[in-house]
Amino acid sequence: MNGWVDWSLVGEVVASAALLLGCLLTLLAAVGLLRLSDVLARMHTTAKPQVLGVLLSLVAVGLQLNRSTDVAMLVAIGAFQLLTVPVAAHLVGRAAYRTGQVDHDALAHDDLADRLAEEERSAG
Repeated sequence: MNGWVDWSLVGEVVASAALLLGCLLTLLAAVGLLRLSDVLARMHTTAKPQVLGVLLSLVAVGLQLNRSTDVAMLVAIGAFQLLTVPVAAHLVGRAAYRTGQVDHDALAHDDLADRLAEEERSAG
């Protein structure tokens, strides 16, 4: 070895590590969804590790593909994941709060209750 680095081997190792870590994070999100009892905890568990797991899996696939159109498609998928999952989690959490499915004793500080009370005072 004359100081040369086999970049294809490095890419395969990085892709394998990213795919393994992405799959583990996605599995962690699935286990958290089944094990946690509160809606807000489930929402947090499904949003954050799931998105990071999907992004790591997309990076792994992108490292293995050679065509720029495939990589561009993976970047678009990752961007849509980053844009839609947090918004959907926020909407689910807000809907759960408004329908009374949130354990208010588990909350450290309830900003939404203060805001809803203020809106009710100003409307009434």
